[in-house]
Amino acid sequence: MSAYWQGRTLDYRMLKEEFPPALGWFEKFKVRLDLGYLGFDKDYACKSVYLPAKARKTAPLTSDQKSVNRDLASHRIGIEHSIGGLKRYRILSDRLRVHNIERHDSTLEVCAGLWNLYLSV
Repeated sequence: MSAYWQGRTLDYRMLKEEFPPALGWFEKFKVRLDLGYLGFDKDYACKSVYLPAKARKTAPLTSDQKSVNRDLASHRIGIEHSIGGLKRYRILSDRLRVHNIERHDSTLEVCAGLWNLYLSV
């Protein structure tokens, strides 16, 4: 479990603080990301990075780029559904008024286990 972040903190900033680029965390992995992690391939060394292309006002996406983006999204959708499943328990979206951080971690793990049980049945 990582530290808890409050408010509007960018995903990529959280990643850089939790996993400093100089330590080579992802060298042996294939990494699939969304557009919130632009610049990952410049900061981190890894086997391969699957990052969608970004459309710009001056240069819209070509049909090939759109099909690649669609393929990347189809691989990420399972992860997005898992995060959405945890949000059903309101553990990620609401403030949990527990002062003991270990109890909060345990509660999050129980919610993740319940969601995994739901998916397996």
